[in-house]
Amino acid sequence: MRDIKCQLLVIGAGPGGYVCAIRAGQLGLDTVIVEAEKPGGTCLNVGCIPSKALIHAADEFAKASAFAAGGTPLGIHAGEARIDYPKTAEWKDGIVRRLTNGVSGLLKKAGVKHVDGWARFRDGKTVHVDTPTGPQTVTADHIVIATGSTPIELPGLPFGGAVLSSTGALALTEIPQKLAVVGAGYIGLELGTAFAKLGSQVSVLEAMERILPAYDEELTRPVKKRLEALGVRVLTGVKAERHSASAGTLSYTDGGQSGTVPADAVLVTVGRAPATKGWGLEELDLTMDGRFIAVDDQCRTSMRGVHAIGDVTGEPMLAHRAMAQGEMVAEIVAGKRRAWDRHCVPAVCFTDPEIVTAGLSPQEATAAGLDVRSASFPLQANGRAMTIERDDGFVRIVARDDNHLVVGVQAVGAQISELASYFAHAIEMGARLEDVAQTVHAHPTLGEAFQEAALRTLGHALHI
Repeated sequence: MRDIKCQLLVIGAGPGGYVCAIRAGQLGLDTVIVEAEKPGGTCLNVGCIPSKALIHAADEFAKASAFAAGGTPLGIHAGEARIDYPKTAEWKDGIVRRLTNGVSGLLKKAGVKHVDGWARFRDGKTVHVDTPTGPQTVTADHIVIATGSTPIELPGLPFGGAVLSSTGALALTEIPQKLAVVGAGYIGLELGTAFAKLGSQVSVLEAMERILPAYDEELTRPVKKRLEALGVRVLTGVKAERHSASAGTLSYTDGGQSGTVPADAVLVTVGRAPATKGWGLEELDLTMDGRFIAVDDQCRTSMRGVHAIGDVTGEPMLAHRAMAQGEMVAEIVAGKRRAWDRHCVPAVCFTDPEIVTAGLSPQEATAAGLDVRSASFPLQANGRAMTIERDDGFVRIVARDDNHLVVGVQAVGAQISELASYFAHAIEMGARLEDVAQTVHAHPTLGEAFQEAALRTLGHALHI
């Protein structure tokens, strides 16, 4: 095949990679992107998008089941709730196809050449690509590594058969009767909660002493309560061991004691690792930061002309962080003056209820040497939360004590994810408590809880 020369080569068409390539194309750079799978990466194909579709379907089925049972205060009654899960999966996959096809169209519109195959480095300027039609060589002035991350396996629970990664769980065509989830982080609890609502008997096993250990306990308390209401069994401080397909159980140890939980299927969600193997990393002289590729504030690696973005560069492993890095790198390669100066990267846990964090928690702010003030506003006092029957949760603001600069926002509640960008925007623009408090908020909305939290932090909340 004919060799390709270009100005910018992007390896990986996940959220970071495809955004980088699109922006580069918009800026007139001769750009090539290499991807062995469908465009969109983990997020669009086997992560963010299909999981949120499944969560929505589970929520709707749970509502229908509640109406059938006649146990809601709304006065709504319905017949027996049933789910055609293969049709649900088909709907979910249709959303994925629409989005991945959309990404392909955007790449084409921006003039980006897509090479279908697996890239391996020959040196810092050249990659060899195994394509369906034969080998191809691509040489570029600048290269962006955007290879993403992969699920971590456990020694006693390798992926395969009934032992599933998040990818495998999202590919199921029927609902498991008994599901054991290993790892009570956000991925495990998002999917575990969804399957519990769909009718699975769910057990969650976590090695740490509480669920969602990356979040402060005040935020996770409503989630724990909701898991109990859904009948999800949660075991903390335990180590998952082996799955017995014949017995339909997963064994675990708890200190010196051992036990089992029922498990037709086991979902292992103990984290993700950067995808640094299989594409010729050994041919490059890159400085590493532990498992990750070390980068500076322009996402430059230790090799001239080689950038890295997204999960392969470290935490937080979030699609929107990768997108922002990808856009920045494209503009840097095009000659614009850019650097990573973001004050916060919001994170959302799509559990029930949802959790949002942006910026610093009170504990993190204090540890950073800041004198801060903080207050929460409960959703029990928010009219909109009441009207959607979900007043569990709160919004919390953290601000500097001297000048009232907002340095962090945390929230837990149903549909609270829709406020994540609002929280991040307040921090990025350098808002003070007074800015939030004096902004006229539409009524009735969940956003009013943010205003009330600011007012309460200032010492004069109106509705509590």
